[in-house]
Amino acid sequence: MYVHILLIPLPSKSIKPKITMKKIILSLITVAAIAAFAFTTTDAIKTKTYTIDTKLTSATWLGKKVTGQHSGAVNISKGTIESKGKTITGGSFEFDMTSITNTDITDKEWNDKLMTHLKSDDFFGVTKFPTATFQITKAVIKSDGVYDISGKLTIKGITNEITFPANVKIDDKTFVTIAKITVNRTKFDIKYGSASIFDGIGDKAISDDFDLTVNIVAKAK
Repeated sequence: MYVHILLIPLPSKSIKPKITMKKIILSLITVAAIAAFAFTTTDAIKTKTYTIDTKLTSATWLGKKVTGQHSGAVNISKGTIESKGKTITGGSFEFDMTSITNTDITDKEWNDKLMTHLKSDDFFGVTKFPTATFQITKAVIKSDGVYDISGKLTIKGITNEITFPANVKIDDKTFVTIAKITVNRTKFDIKYGSASIFDGIGDKAISDDFDLTVNIVAKAK
C-alpha cells in the first residue's frame, strides 16, 4: 500500500497581500460619502434669528458701597439673538439707560436724588449717552445649557470686552437665558467714589464693580 502525501506550500510571511485598484476605489468612495454626509448635515442647520420680547425680558442691577448697597432695574429696549441649533452665532441687545430705576429706597425724595445722580455725568451721563449696548462675539458651550458668552459692552461710548457665564435654553420657537454680569465701572469712565482712584474717601467709597442680572426671552421670527 502506498501513501501519497500532498504537500501544500504555505505563503511566505514576506509576501504582502495585493491592494487592488477596486479596493482603493471603494475606500475613496466611502471616505467621500462620509465627508458629504457630514457637510450636508452641518449645512442643513440654518441660522435662526430670535427677536427679544421686551415685555418678558428684564435686567436688574446691584451696586455696593462701604455702608450698604442699592438695587434697581433698567429696561432692555431691543435686540436679537442668532443661533445654529444649540450654537449661538451672534446677536446684540440695547439697554435704555434713561429707564434706570431704584427699588430699595422707599422715600421718594431720596430715591429721586439717587436717580438724578446716577443719570448725571458722575455715573451714566444719560443725556449724552441714552443707551448702552452688548454685542456677542463668541459663545462657548461648557455643558448642557451652560455657556460662556463673550462680547463687546459699550457704556458712555466706551467699549470693553467682557465674558460671563449664562444658562441658556434654545428650541425652534424660543431663546431664553439668564446671566449675571459683573461690570467694572471704572473701565467705562465711571470713577465717582472709587477708592482705587481717589484717596481718602473712607466710608464713602463705592465698589468699582456692579452686577447686572439679565433675563432674556426671545422668539423666533
